[in-house]
Amino acid sequence: MSPSSKPPPMRPGSIDVSLAATFVGLIAFGVVMVYSASAVYANRMYGDGMHFLVRQTIFASVALLVLAVSSRIDLSLLRRLTYPILLIAVVLMVAVALGLGRSAGGATRWIRIGSLNVQPAELAKLAMVLWLVHSLTKKAHRVRTFSIGFLPHVLVMALLMLLCLAQPDFGSAVMIALLTFVVLFAAGAKAGYLLGGVLVALPIGYAAIASSPYRMRRIQAFLEPFKHRQGAGYQITESLMSFGSGGWAGVGLGDGRQKLLFLPEAHTDFVSAIVGEELGFLGVTALCLAFAWLVFRGLRAAWRSPDEYASYLAAGMTLFIGLQAFTNLAVAMGLLPTKGLALPFVSYGGSSLLVNAAAAGLILNVSRFAVEPAEVAVKSVKRKRVKPRMRTAEGGAR
Repeated sequence: MSPSSKPPPMRPGSIDVSLAATFVGLIAFGVVMVYSASAVYANRMYGDGMHFLVRQTIFASVALLVLAVSSRIDLSLLRRLTYPILLIAVVLMVAVALGLGRSAGGATRWIRIGSLNVQPAELAKLAMVLWLVHSLTKKAHRVRTFSIGFLPHVLVMALLMLLCLAQPDFGSAVMIALLTFVVLFAAGAKAGYLLGGVLVALPIGYAAIASSPYRMRRIQAFLEPFKHRQGAGYQITESLMSFGSGGWAGVGLGDGRQKLLFLPEAHTDFVSAIVGEELGFLGVTALCLAFAWLVFRGLRAAWRSPDEYASYLAAGMTLFIGLQAFTNLAVAMGLLPTKGLALPFVSYGGSSLLVNAAAAGLILNVSRFAVEPAEVAVKSVKRKRVKPRMRTAEGGAR
């Protein structure tokens, strides 16, 4: 839009109730599944079968508060906080990369604050999306240029990816790259630049995998899991057995066997395998449909927003949650190599749950200002703004 024209103030309405119910339902479902998946392990490790249940319940309570606050936060204030949030994320990532964090499983990914372990990579993914949305809105008229619309965003992406790889956290690095390219595409960045970026990234990604023995073992385990069952393929084969033993309706909530110290990370990265075993194909289908509904309603809110920043924000946060959910479920089902990414709202972990709750709240925030598609078109024509590809076919083609 021209510098002299400003969008009319948006008048808030009610939030998308079905979307809010989906978020709350997933958080509550996560608490139940974390307890079911972790009770035996917690009793063995901590002498208290409710160890993870208590912590996840506290995380869930705080997450609901974060959800409520972010669904009501002034979006103009959020824009002003973009750079401070990005700076905090980078500082925390640098601290972890320098070895100042807590190590576990051969990686240093956490910073201990009191009794809590905070994972900066989760904040970095959220901060990256917030910055992309803010930057692309400012540069709407030049988003298709290389030096303004493409290069700066890729450089910041590369910085965060390098900090992730220093931990090492290859999964978060890949997710940051994926989010960046998808949001740039949705904003209308030139397809040739995006394709060129992908072609440059592919050999770099291959080199990062080939130079790391443990990453190569993961690829081998992905390609032939049962051949490497006693080694790198153990986790994925146990996960597949968990899904397979559930059948149509599952063995019953709490009655799964794979969580009896057979499936590693049963309450974190592979909690969906326990869902498959205990609730069966029907339970997994319901879980997938919940995430599909979340993505549909989130993109719908983005489409119907009369404000460009809000539209980008809802789309970015929806993709942020949806891509992580798809990746986690695909890994647990053996469709992708192991990445170490949590299932949003369902896996155990405070950092992931709170960050995803903040993203969910922002989607609900934008849904409060949604208007009918005809109204969006009229207001857009009046303001003569550049339209993102995700919202109109004409805007993406120019």
